[in-house]
Amino acid sequence: MFQALSTTTYRIFVPLLAGASLRDRAIGSIGALIGIGAVGTVCLALFPQAIPWIVAPIGASAVLLFAVPASPLAQPWSVVGGNGVSAALGVLVAGLMPQPALAAALAVGGAILLMSLLRCLHPPGGAAALSAVIGGHTLQSGHAGHLLLPVLANSVLLVAIGWLFHRFSGHSYPHRAKPVEGKPVVPAAPGLHMTDIDAALDDLGETFDISREDLALLLDRAELHAAARGRG
Repeated sequence: MFQALSTTTYRIFVPLLAGASLRDRAIGSIGALIGIGAVGTVCLALFPQAIPWIVAPIGASAVLLFAVPASPLAQPWSVVGGNGVSAALGVLVAGLMPQPALAAALAVGGAILLMSLLRCLHPPGGAAALSAVIGGHTLQSGHAGHLLLPVLANSVLLVAIGWLFHRFSGHSYPHRAKPVEGKPVVPAAPGLHMTDIDAALDDLGETFDISREDLALLLDRAELHAAARGRG
């Protein structure tokens, strides 16, 4: 019974993300602490206290940037572009749509479409658009910069800090799929091409939070381990 309880307890604390480790989570925590602290300190000095010197969506951006830096959703253009265009759209919708509930729905839905078209999909962008709507009804159109400037400044600073931090964290950022240093070069999986990966993704009909290049590299390494296991 004790063994079963221990196994259940262990599974509760197993990270849901593939490849995640306690070390990575600790590094992500330290990175977010440094990132948010530095962004807050700099922006508090740059902006008057009458306007938001740090915006809530940046907290979610920090989770992605420091905890899952390999995610396509955490790359520099995704962070800066996603937050920036979403906040701008939220301000625009708030100025044109007097009904707050409808404005919120249009802003978030439109932000997803706009980020997708601009290749900067970033989940916190939805929160940035919603925040712009919530605050937009209290701002005059001439003061839209009171919200947009902190969003852009927060995002740019966070990306810069993330870039510096990940020079020492052991993770590549901006992320590039590349062979692991010190590991044998992986031959291409027999008969497997990028078009096969694209076809498999089309078959599943789902969007996965991993780049095609990382997926190909992962499959190649899995083939290498499978071949080594087969050799005993």
